[in-house]
Amino acid sequence: MAEKKENKKKRVSVAGFKSVLGGTLLASEKVTKQLPFVFFLAFLGIGLITNRYWTEKTIRKMEMVRDSLKEYKAESVIHETELMYINRPSEVTKRVIERKIDLIEPVEPPKRIVVKKLETK
Repeated sequence: MAEKKENKKKRVSVAGFKSVLGGTLLASEKVTKQLPFVFFLAFLGIGLITNRYWTEKTIRKMEMVRDSLKEYKAESVIHETELMYINRPSEVTKRVIERKIDLIEPVEPPKRIVVKKLETK
């Protein structure tokens, strides 16, 4: 009895293999009823692959922007320190003397000029 069961299993597997290779499995009614669902699953798979590709591309762009932002911040700090150095009074006077500009450093503090408004009648 055990031999008959083994023979049946071998026949089923051989018959299933022949139907796949022969194409009769794809032409059967059960498979054709399931084709819309298979196409739906294929569409979802393509959608997931596309979404993954798009997000990886976006992440790469974000990393590039972060790197360039770090570089710009470093440049701004460098320019800020240069400007602070140039704006010191001793540097300003030194540059005025080097360029031979006829400017004199004021000795008196600045005064406020007050203009009286004329009353109109």
